[in-house]
Amino acid sequence: MKLTNYIVFQNFKSKQKDKNIQKLLNNLLNEENYILNSLSKSYKDSWNKRIKSKLNKYKNIILIGMGGSIMGSRAIYSFLSKKIKKNFYFIDNFEHNNLKKIKKINSLNLIISKSGNTLETIANSNIILERNVKNIFITENKDNYLRSLAHQLKSEIVDHNNYIGGRYSVLSEVGMLPAMLMGLDVKKFRNLNELIKKPSFIKSLINNVSNILSLIKKKKSNSIILNYDQKSEDLFYWYQQLVAESLGKKSSGILPIISKMPQDNHSLMQSYLDGTKNSFYTFFFAKDRFYNNIKNKELLKTHRYLRSKSLGDILYDQCIATQNVFKKKKIPFRSFLIEKSDERSLGELFSFFMLETILLGKALKVNPYDQPSVELIKIETKKRLLKN
Repeated sequence: MKLTNYIVFQNFKSKQKDKNIQKLLNNLLNEENYILNSLSKSYKDSWNKRIKSKLNKYKNIILIGMGGSIMGSRAIYSFLSKKIKKNFYFIDNFEHNNLKKIKKINSLNLIISKSGNTLETIANSNIILERNVKNIFITENKDNYLRSLAHQLKSEIVDHNNYIGGRYSVLSEVGMLPAMLMGLDVKKFRNLNELIKKPSFIKSLINNVSNILSLIKKKKSNSIILNYDQKSEDLFYWYQQLVAESLGKKSSGILPIISKMPQDNHSLMQSYLDGTKNSFYTFFFAKDRFYNNIKNKELLKTHRYLRSKSLGDILYDQCIATQNVFKKKKIPFRSFLIEKSDERSLGELFSFFMLETILLGKALKVNPYDQPSVELIKIETKKRLLKN
């Protein structure tokens, strides 16, 4: 079934349809929700329109952030790398080895933290930022460390929407300002208004959520993504945080696991097929990527069936073959086939996964917008740093 114009979606084989999910979706779409607003073309970005002309000259952009503040931008950069001519560097851990490779000439630092008090972002900024390099901060319009630092450095500040948490912020200023700097069309990412008018999209979303809830009730709580597209790996790291942090509460939720294909055919697939039955699967393939072709003249006679094939052809056939084996073994799975990798299709994936996660949270009776236990680690870490 066509989920959207360029996304073919095969739902779970079971035809689950929970009327409660339809009701939850209707309520969600009718409420004032800043996250959903950011998925629509009517969303008003907080940056000044002149910022594009001021920042477009920079060819090397260093993004500093953690979690949702940076993972969405990274997913966009990887997924659409063919269209991007600039160099982007992502600092989201305490490893700075790649900093030596960064060209400091014509460079811009973009520092992102909703709270403005994220410990790792503060520490990385302290080490990386230089006064003679252009710095832009995205943070809440509240008193916080990074806002104070921006004022001290006389740097430009873009306000982070106070009502949108980091992992849901990819189509707000947090992801769209970097996307604009990448030379991408921001307007094409935001299509929620069109999507919710498509019966096929709504039906697929509701059945998908209903199926996942049914699988959770059957103690299948590992969501394993069989990713056949290398450029989508960062998309699924974003998805992993979205699902784990939103739903992992009250001894419930889903554990998303990313599996590289076809590499994991030779390591984990045996367990997927014949091991414990506590998982459900997502197949993902992008059809429009460039792959090298097999050299026909170099082939031995035994493998003539590979003649005129590209690595993409082989990968796609492996993907479909694996799905066929999963069907025979009655292993639950869904699949996404991307026919065109562009801003529109990526924005539609972001929207689908965010709606899916919010609806699952509401159905599981957990708050999909907070992360209370993570705050405990922040408090405990600060205690130790103060003590030592």
